[in-house]
Amino acid sequence: MDVPGPVSRRAAAAAATMLLRTARVPRECWFLPTALLCAYGFFASLRPSEPFLTPYLLGPDKNLTERQEPKPDRLLVLKILWSDFLMCYSSRPLLCWSVWWALSTCGYFQVVNYTQGLWEKVMPSRNATIYNGGVEAVSTLLGAVAVFAVGYVKISWSTWGEMTLSLFSLLIASSVYIMDTVRNIWVCYTSYIIFRIIYMLLITIATFQIAANLSMERYALVFGVNTFIALALQTLLTLIVVDASGLGLEITTQFLIYASYFALIAVVFLANGTASIMKKYRKQEDAESSSHVTTS
Repeated sequence: MDVPGPVSRRAAAAAATMLLRTARVPRECWFLPTALLCAYGFFASLRPSEPFLTPYLLGPDKNLTERQEPKPDRLLVLKILWSDFLMCYSSRPLLCWSVWWALSTCGYFQVVNYTQGLWEKVMPSRNATIYNGGVEAVSTLLGAVAVFAVGYVKISWSTWGEMTLSLFSLLIASSVYIMDTVRNIWVCYTSYIIFRIIYMLLITIATFQIAANLSMERYALVFGVNTFIALALQTLLTLIVVDASGLGLEITTQFLIYASYFALIAVVFLANGTASIMKKYRKQEDAESSSHVTTS
């Protein structure tokens, strides 16, 4: 409502000024935050351990000195890393498990990243109630249970490891293929849960087998290289299959490629595992025959 006349306007302004002067701001709106900030600044600046920290770190049971060490030669560091790299990956079991680790992690990331798009195509969220978050939670929980249970399985991984990787990679490929071809959201959910359980189970076994063939100082090198290879392959696969600058395929065609990718991993490890088992049993037969000859 407008106030008519200049006199009335001056009166309204005077009343507003008087109201602002007499108004009191409650203490609760500024006192508590100010006190907390002051306390934080005080305790952040208070460092009672500083006078004792240096003598403690330079104590006889600590491997530290006040002398500044010279910077290491970068070329020497690279040579040491390269020699450690060759030493680690010269172990055939470690190489086998690392190859599977990198290849399967690449495929796993692709499936997990784009499975929501496949589910949206199978069952649009605007037409029905979806349970994508619940499926993710259930698959994680069941995967953790499977990882816990595998600790009680007694198997010679050095003999049957590659065959196991081949079999379960084939199951992963089947799960991804069923999720892609059967256009039922509940079948997709079930296949996805099976896919994640198998992957979490195998990746735990692979991580343990890799660590068992390494010294602790080389953990970061090997797992870092494996992760780098997995992410590089995933980037390449995304550029070729998903990105518009590449093929830019439909989501169903993408998952058909991912299923074929895991099937190829299964075939490679099946052939390698069969050759390894045959070679091992051949060595046993040769050793037995030589022992018979020596006895006779």
